[in-house]
Amino acid sequence: MKNGEDPLESESHSIHLDHKEFEFSEIFVHQLIHTIEFVLGAVSNTASYLRLWALSLAHSELSSVFYDKVLLLAWGYNNTIVLIVGIIVFICATVGVLLVMESLSAFLHALRLHWVEFQNKFYEGDGYKFTPFSFTSLTDEDGI
Repeated sequence: MKNGEDPLESESHSIHLDHKEFEFSEIFVHQLIHTIEFVLGAVSNTASYLRLWALSLAHSELSSVFYDKVLLLAWGYNNTIVLIVGIIVFICATVGVLLVMESLSAFLHALRLHWVEFQNKFYEGDGYKFTPFSFTSLTDEDGI
């Protein structure tokens, strides 16, 4: 490099960057789309937790109704047969409705969280075909 020569202008130090001209409208639209997606995701997550809260309230009310209207009602008759029938109905209602409903809702919510909310964080629709891992494809590429 010669004296007085700008190091950025010399051929040995020149860097050719391919960059586009800054366009505010494209950046604005891109950020607007991300903002809308973020707000919708926050509302969706809030609604998901509110749905879980509402289900827990429903299960709490169902269990209190079964307890009050079946078990305590049967206990109030002071009859052994009515008490045994009341306990059997209470157990069947508790197992049949509450446990099955709770298991089904837990399964469906876990499935929803995995496939809808978790998958959105990592999925990119960039146009590449998905090819699952396979040992046969490895051996075919190596020529073995």
